[in-house]
Amino acid sequence: MSKSSKYIKWVWIIIWGPFVFLFLFLFLISLGTFGELPSVEELQNPKSNLATVVYSSDLQTLGKFYSENRENIRFEQLDKDIVEALVATEDARFYEHSGVDVKALFRAATGVFGGGSSGGGSTITQQLAKMMYPRGEKLNKMQLVIRKMKEWITATRLEKNYTKDEIMAMYLNKFDFLNLAVGIKSASKIYFNKSCDSLNIHEAAMLVGMAKNPAMFNPIRFPERTTQRRNVVMNQMVKYGYLSKEAYDTLKTKQLCVSFQPEDHNDGPAPYFREYLRDNFLKAWCEKHINPETKKPYNIYKDGLRIYTTVDSRMQKYAEEAVEEHMHNLQIIFNKDLKQKKNYPFAWNVSKDEINGIMNASMKRSDRYRELKKQGLSHENIIATFHKPSPMRVYSLRGEVDTVLTPYDSIKYYKSFLQTGFMAMEPQTGYVKAWVGGINHKHYKYDHVKVSKRQVGSTFKPFVYALAIQEGLSPCHQVPNVRTCIALPDGKDWCPNNSDGPNAKTNGKMLTLKKALANSINYVTAWVMKQYGPHAVVTLVRRLGITSDIPEVPSICLGTPDISVFEMVGAISTFANKGTFIQPTFITRIEDKNGKVLEEFVPNSDEVFSEEKAYTMIQLMRGVVDGGTGGSLRGRYKLFNQIAGKTGTTQKNADGWFMGLTPELVAGCWVGGEDRSIHFNSMAEGQGATMALPIWGKFFQKVYADKKLKVSNGEFPRPKNIDPSLELDCSKYDAETYEENVEPSIFDNL
Repeated sequence: MSKSSKYIKWVWIIIWGPFVFLFLFLFLISLGTFGELPSVEELQNPKSNLATVVYSSDLQTLGKFYSENRENIRFEQLDKDIVEALVATEDARFYEHSGVDVKALFRAATGVFGGGSSGGGSTITQQLAKMMYPRGEKLNKMQLVIRKMKEWITATRLEKNYTKDEIMAMYLNKFDFLNLAVGIKSASKIYFNKSCDSLNIHEAAMLVGMAKNPAMFNPIRFPERTTQRRNVVMNQMVKYGYLSKEAYDTLKTKQLCVSFQPEDHNDGPAPYFREYLRDNFLKAWCEKHINPETKKPYNIYKDGLRIYTTVDSRMQKYAEEAVEEHMHNLQIIFNKDLKQKKNYPFAWNVSKDEINGIMNASMKRSDRYRELKKQGLSHENIIATFHKPSPMRVYSLRGEVDTVLTPYDSIKYYKSFLQTGFMAMEPQTGYVKAWVGGINHKHYKYDHVKVSKRQVGSTFKPFVYALAIQEGLSPCHQVPNVRTCIALPDGKDWCPNNSDGPNAKTNGKMLTLKKALANSINYVTAWVMKQYGPHAVVTLVRRLGITSDIPEVPSICLGTPDISVFEMVGAISTFANKGTFIQPTFITRIEDKNGKVLEEFVPNSDEVFSEEKAYTMIQLMRGVVDGGTGGSLRGRYKLFNQIAGKTGTTQKNADGWFMGLTPELVAGCWVGGEDRSIHFNSMAEGQGATMALPIWGKFFQKVYADKKLKVSNGEFPRPKNIDPSLELDCSKYDAETYEENVEPSIFDNL
């Protein structure tokens, strides 16, 4: 071979050798020689941690459960400004190339071997491919080149399996915009409180600008730097014809106008409901249902379930407002009462031993105690730490405040706040429409709707009277208001007194059942219990859906059992549902991430009373509002529609209750201290009509004022076949009007 031929041969080797080597190198990478690449199946079904979304009945988002706060959207849901801004800034030839910009690739490779930057120039498809590989790894230069080649191959495969629009949507769905905003939908909501199809140009430009480096261009931490980056994006839009120069000159002077809405499980509507849903209901549901994709139980943090609930976002808002307004005012009054207590915040007659027992139990239940116990500290040493002052941020009526307290004193401080539980439901469907489990979910996690159970006081009495009505007595049946004794199995007699004492005006007079219930007369309630016995009462309330422990003893007629708000509202709604108990329901269906229905929920029901008996009970309970302990609904709250109800107050004002029924909506409320030894001193302030009823009144005022809810304030439907001889207006039989309207404590003078 001549020298010229050898020369030509080497020239061709030098020219084509790198290309052949690169081709073989890429071929080996594609075979997985240097590590696995995402499979075709993974490309067609890219793994994303999708947030489970909880929807209200009016299709508003109540909250999310997630490991990454991501909700996927389709390309059609994207605002065109987002697409144009991203193309102009990140990949001007996005709709022309096949996934890889060759010039950019060589630039990146040259940067690696030349000791410079390996970044820059990646297409949108390459950036999406990059997201499919682990981040944060420490790689040498050769590993960086291999990784870059893998991303190149993955990008071409993405282009082969997806359209450009799908790739664009996948990129924007997967990008992490910080502050728990993964994907453009979450980012739009968190930074601007908008949907991603309603962003303004400058808002879209800001989010696209974050794609360069979200940590560097974080609008919350670096607003000026982010504004400059936003303007760069809009300038690129001008360059590529997506925005006029005149529009740019106007928009570049705008502030960021960020409406930061950080998502936290303590914030947003219905936090107590969402937490119960997550920790109790969905946790158990997921354990029983297998995701066909993963072959494992569904994961509420990753599988993108859609939970459709019965809660109405507007009613929930009104319930939370009613609770906040009343509990704020009530706490101010209670704080004045607390200042007079030598045992703050406990009642004056609580002994030191009882206080020590309560406080020791509270310390042992605390996170501080459990954590120090894990570290091996003795009980004595742990308790000593509770008496060392330390800076802390605490809840107050003015919001969170910084202070210095010992952990022991902080426990006492938090105990000084009254708590509440409120629930509203539709009696005809069983659908729970509002659920407020406390005064502040961040500082008080315990739910007082479904989880907490407290003594129900006189709100239990309607069930006792319902038994009498079911057995044939009428609301106008008269009973002497005299002390009744019931023999107990141990040979002793149980003889409860009326709370208003032996000198009350109606003592010794004949009272109708309606008047006795309206004013919560213990003598008459005990008389009814004596006629039918505890077993019959317990049997009835079981059919009304109450599963809490109820001993078969006479005193239950005055409300000694501990029952949840959830159970009480469900049970008492039976009267408004024409005698049919319907199980309270808070979920209608669960769908997977693709919208496939996984399960629908239909409440159980049981016809407990006839329609006539249920209507009779409604008329009986209307006396509570029309002329009894619930009268302030008429006077103070100006609610003049038909309302049936019952107030309740327990020993020493530890618990205040109100249950109220209307034709279309039933609601119940409890108010009390975390411990029963924390309460008002006086009946005037501590009764259910003062502590709990105002929340009910405020809620219904707001509901009726919102005409879009279409909740009528009409009448309870009268049964067609009701006995015409049945008397429901009992005023002519009552000896005299009972004017005091004070709900008795069921245990006074027992």
